Amino acid sequence: METVSVVLSVRNEELKIERTLSSLGWADEIIVVDNGSTDKTADIARQYGAKVIRSNNNLMLNVNKNLGFGKAKNDWVLSLDGDEVIPPELACEIKKSVHNSQVIGYWIPRKNILFGKWIQHGLWWPDKQLRLFKRGMGEFPCKHVHEYLVVDGPTAELTVPMVHYNYETVSQFIRKMDEIYTENEVASHVAAGYRVVWYDAIRFPMSDFVKTYFAQGGHKDGLHGLILSMLQAFYSFIVFAKLWEQEKFIERELPVEVVEKELVRAHREVRYWMLSAKINEARRITKIIWFKILRRFSTI
Repeated sequence: METVSVVLSVRNEELKIERTLSSLGWADEIIVVDNGSTDKTADIARQYGAKVIRSNNNLMLNVNKNLGFGKAKNDWVLSLDGDEVIPPELACEIKKSVHNSQVIGYWIPRKNILFGKWIQHGLWWPDKQLRLFKRGMGEFPCKHVHEYLVVDGPTAELTVPMVHYNYETVSQFIRKMDEIYTENEVASHVAAGYRVVWYDAIRFPMSDFVKTYFAQGGHKDGLHGLILSMLQAFYSFIVFAKLWEQEKFIERELPVEVVEKELVRAHREVRYWMLSAKINEARRITKIIWFKILRRFSTI
């Protein structure tokens, strides 16, 4: 009989962790790595029978996740965050799937609930996560925040999604963006030898917006999709601004004509992807042809 340990790495999650822990009654072991919480997170975890491991808060979050993996005693490990929930249907699928001796790890789709709504397009769905793996056969590389587990062997996919109660307020998005995610992304850029080029102040956010809103279908999520795409663009702009800060706010004169040229280029990019979205959604062949003609001339 294959057994499963669930490992969570959390900090100050007293308002959310009970929802997560209450969905794990099927697990054979629950390990909570508490990263210096100052609230009741650890107490709540113990009430649900979790083994709590105290650790210092680490900006590279996945370091402490790996610490938890090393403490697991069962055959399989499921890595979760403190704002994720395992529905009963997924729990059943996990318990059946761990008996497959040909697979080392499983990807699980994730439903992201943002600002009270399940976001079904863009980078938010199906948002497959490699989270379930044989003990001792997987770990996080710990090179940057947004990374997947690496497992030593073949993987497969589960079909039932976990639920991620992601950003609930705009302030929460901005706080995490500033304190965690952009800091780590800046560090990755610096390590890769990136040097600030002025036009990236426009290209970074513009590229992320058109990718999220048009190319990945964020526009299909209504106002939520527009706001999230704008926030993603803002995130990329802050990454650039912090990279500029790393170079001591280096000065450069920018004639209006130079900036205008870059904005015209950005406008063409937006129009190209906007027309591409219309092509993908058009049902009549005449409209498809017309949009393709417009798109061809949009880059001139």
